[in-house]
Amino acid sequence: MFGFGKVLAGALSLCMTVLSNSAVYAQSTTLNGSVNRTHTSKTIKSEVTSVQQRPKVIYKKVYVEKKDNRTYFERHPKVKAATVGAGVGAGAGAVTGLVTRQGVVRGAAIGAGTGAGVGLVRSSKTMKRHPIVKNTATGALVGLGLGAAGSRRGSTVTKTTATGAAVGLGYGLLKHLK
Repeated sequence: MFGFGKVLAGALSLCMTVLSNSAVYAQSTTLNGSVNRTHTSKTIKSEVTSVQQRPKVIYKKVYVEKKDNRTYFERHPKVKAATVGAGVGAGAGAVTGLVTRQGVVRGAAIGAGTGAGVGLVRSSKTMKRHPIVKNTATGALVGLGLGAAGSRRGSTVTKTTATGAAVGLGYGLLKHLK
């Protein structure tokens, strides 16, 4: 059994050697061959007579790219609204967390999230057509942010959200109803 493995390995190495050498020989004969140069090429000249024609008018649409010189926030008003809202909310949340001793960073993070939401609600085109709903949603989000930053109890968050929505609704009704 052990001798058969050596014989098999020797036979495989011999086959590989023969195959690799035959490939080298085939390649060298291909590379050393000659080209039959008995064929000559002829150049054919042809004359084209041109007939005078009226020029064609071609209309083509051309698209010109103009550089937009506006700033990032001018091009993206929603991002601007969310960023400003997050900044104001972070400040209000940090103060709320400091006053209630629930954590300044925690309050700032909660305030930034709800402030970004308030900024998006205030800049929404749909909400601009419905100002009372906009004020109610803004009040609810502000109440949610203050309640979440000031307390860890769910009932307090719910009560402050409802209070904020009620204040927003009252403000919207007083301002927009005639």
